[in-house]
Amino acid sequence: MADKILIIDDDVDTLKLVGLMLQKQGYQIIAANNGEHGLAQAEAENPDLILLDVMMPEMDGYEVAKRLRANQSTTSTPILMFTAKTQLDDKVTGFEAGADDYLTKPTHPTELSAHVKALLARSSKGKIPTSPLSTETRSLTIGILAPHGGQGVTTTAVNLGDAIRLAFNAEVIIAELRPGMGTLGPDMGEADPKALTELLTASPSEPTGQKTKDKLYVHATGLRMLFGSVRPKDALLMNALGPMEALVNQLSNLAPYLVLDLGSGLTPLTQKLIPVCNTILVLVEPVTNSINHSRALMADIAEIAGSKENIRAVVVNRIRSDTQLNMSQIEELLGQTPLIAITPAPELIYAATRMKTTVLANRPDSLTAQQFTKLAQEVVKLEKQKK
Repeated sequence: MADKILIIDDDVDTLKLVGLMLQKQGYQIIAANNGEHGLAQAEAENPDLILLDVMMPEMDGYEVAKRLRANQSTTSTPILMFTAKTQLDDKVTGFEAGADDYLTKPTHPTELSAHVKALLARSSKGKIPTSPLSTETRSLTIGILAPHGGQGVTTTAVNLGDAIRLAFNAEVIIAELRPGMGTLGPDMGEADPKALTELLTASPSEPTGQKTKDKLYVHATGLRMLFGSVRPKDALLMNALGPMEALVNQLSNLAPYLVLDLGSGLTPLTQKLIPVCNTILVLVEPVTNSINHSRALMADIAEIAGSKENIRAVVVNRIRSDTQLNMSQIEELLGQTPLIAITPAPELIYAATRMKTTVLANRPDSLTAQQFTKLAQEVVKLEKQKK
């Protein structure tokens, strides 16, 4: 049976031209010339894909997309926004409203066809599963986050990744999934990283495993990295959940190990990626308030995941202080034994950053390097115990 495409556009010429073109390719076409009519058609016809104009009177495409996502019968229907609005902010607004892809007018018929085919393939109604969990060859994926900023998530991610690379002689990708808030790029030698932004704003028909691989920064250590950009406006892309999930799916097939820097808090993106991770590491500072926050974060993650089995605490001491709690006190408050405690080493961290490298590469003989090596071994051992 032919895939059914609903076109919602107030421009009659667009409805005719695009509808005829797609019809010639074998699709069944339904048309609606305004938002209200489009919503009614979507409810009645249950289309496989919706091609949606943005600039329409009374109800624009953004509002239509929001209502489609709020309706249980269309919540997972792919939406391709087709519009003359070309700015990055317009694209982000479309993603926030619920669009899966964004194509600007005018476009060549071949390009439109490629976008349509890609979305139908990715659709939950289509033939190809979208979830990275269904990919048997995917990476062992480790997500790292903290209850709030400034707790060393990025430092932990890059040094854990390097420890895994060294301990298991394996390729490792580190992805800093924080567009507009990146710090790893400048620390590792790329002052103005753009790859993450470019990958997130590309169409689903463009990114391939090879293209994604080519965008990765290859560090002197051999680590491959995807940096969050440093341009604040790119933070809007944190809401591009569909493109971000598709990107992680690509990354998970490019190396045996994938380390995700998820930043702080339980953002919509983190909630989306929780099922992707084999292990989730929650960072804990050895003070009472931070421990309580980390414990609450772990409980919320377990509720989303349906299990607490894959969630582990890691104590990170960023400063030296006599007021910090000892390990037994931390265990009592946290309700579990942390995998490891990383002792304070601000001078080592600073020295490694100044050299644009990791602690393990700069000071392999240090206690901090040994602690990250132990953490790498523990994380991989956890995965092996499940098998």
